[in-house]
Amino acid sequence: MADFDATRKVQRRYRRIAGVYDRQEALMERLLFARLRHSLWLQVKGQTVLEVGVGTGKNVAYYPADTRMVAVDLVPEMAKRAAKRISASNVTVDIALMDAQALAFKDGSFDTVIATFVFCSVPDPVAGLRELRRVLRPGGQLLLLEHVRAEQPIVGTLMDLLNPVTSRMSGANINRRTVENVKLAGFEPVNVEKRAGIIRLIEAMPAPLQGDE
Repeated sequence: MADFDATRKVQRRYRRIAGVYDRQEALMERLLFARLRHSLWLQVKGQTVLEVGVGTGKNVAYYPADTRMVAVDLVPEMAKRAAKRISASNVTVDIALMDAQALAFKDGSFDTVIATFVFCSVPDPVAGLRELRRVLRPGGQLLLLEHVRAEQPIVGTLMDLLNPVTSRMSGANINRRTVENVKLAGFEPVNVEKRAGIIRLIEAMPAPLQGDE
């Protein structure tokens, strides 16, 4: 069961910074993130695609043509900014307010589910990833772009110590072990690319669960 208090705290934090979010990340977006987003979106397959955590719509420019795009976010102020980007684009997107830990879609609804820098903020990342597995069709594709806890012991420990402060300020946890969480949620990683030390591009597919054909 989702921790609704924790979810509301995350929502409040992002509502607070929604107006300055793009400016805060502008430098890193130009230097690195935009290129990584483009690389991730080139891997999208299928005709039905869900973006979880659309935020202010930074990925809209990379949405593939000739697909049914659905985008969700937890924060109304973020989703409004994404809607403006969508309306100025040439793509048709269904956008909705939704919690990654409790998606209002039927099982097996999507060919690809994609998220960028989202599972650092979901209160229960494994629960959220299990929801992504649920809404993926059998043989579907999960694509993630995430920052993770550093593998170096000293740096990783420092990130652990700093995380309570950074998560309160920005809503994002800097010490998530997202590759491990993907496995715990019932996925088999197909490819994990390391970028810039702590950045990971993750491609995974649902692992067969007990009782699956």
